[in-house]
Amino acid sequence: MAARSKARKRAFQILFEADQRGADVQSVLADWMRHARTDPRQPPVNEYTLQLVEGYADHIVRIDELISTYAVDWDLDRMPAADRSILRLGAYELLWVDDTPDAVAIDEAVQLAKEFSTDDSPAFVNGLLGRLKELKPGLRREAQ
Repeated sequence: MAARSKARKRAFQILFEADQRGADVQSVLADWMRHARTDPRQPPVNEYTLQLVEGYADHIVRIDELISTYAVDWDLDRMPAADRSILRLGAYELLWVDDTPDAVAIDEAVQLAKEFSTDDSPAFVNGLLGRLKELKPGLRREAQ
């Protein structure tokens, strides 16, 4: 597995854990980093995982707003928790990480959905992130 794919997977796990615990994502990130320093079996949190989690935390309100707006017939709170975390991560990477091609950000999110969520989730994640990709130029202008 490529280094960035591993980093995304860890970022997803951190976002998912924060969601499940009702905890601040940066607190969970700090826990993971502390655990990696004290337990040699725990892999370190790499730089890209850190960038993804902190970037999501910086844009959490806007990301949740976008997901809620464009997820047709789905309330954010009623989505499967894995989908919610995958979409949050994918939306951040798609809209704010310029050195990741859009297709890669979407494909990686779909792969996470295949691994961690329901049979219907990959198509749902692909469709919603595809819609955000189409709207990206306008969404970026709004953010400035």
